Amino acid sequence: MADPDLLRRLLRAKDRMDASSERDWPVARLARVSGVSEAHFARSFKAAFGLPPHRYLLSRRLERAKAMLRETDLPITAIAFQTGWKSLGTFGRTFRDVTGESPSRHRERERDRERELARVPACIAKAAERPDLTMAVSEKRRRSAPPIPPAKEGS
Repeated sequence: MADPDLLRRLLRAKDRMDASSERDWPVARLARVSGVSEAHFARSFKAAFGLPPHRYLLSRRLERAKAMLRETDLPITAIAFQTGWKSLGTFGRTFRDVTGESPSRHRERERDRERELARVPACIAKAAERPDLTMAVSEKRRRSAPPIPPAKEGS
C-alpha cells in the first residue's frame, strides 16, 4: 500500500468496525467513511489488511463472541445478538464453521481449561509464561542479522 493518505482513510473505516462490530457495516457505508468508491474501498481494504471488509468484520464478531462465552454467563442467544448476528441459528452455524465447535461446546471447553489451569501451582504457571531469554536480545539480533561483508582494502 503506497498511498499513506488512503491507508489513513481505510484505518478510519477499520476503527469504526472495531469500535462497533455488532453494527451492520455495508461496503457502501465504509466507502463513504473512507471517501472512496465502493469497489476501490473493497480492493484497497483487502490489499491493506489481508481480508475483505465483510470477513474482517466477521472475525471481529467471532473474537468478541469467544471472549463473552469465556468470560460471562450470558445466554448464548444474548451473546449472538450482542455481537451482531440477527439469528441464533446463523450465529451457531457460522461459529461452528469457523471454530469447528458449537458455542456451547466452546464455552464448556474453555471453562474446563480454566479449571485445569487453576490446579497448576502459580509458580509453575508463571514459569511457563515467561519469555525465553536464554540469551540476550542483542545476541539474538546479531545471530539473525546477515553477515557483514569484509571491508575493502583502501577504503
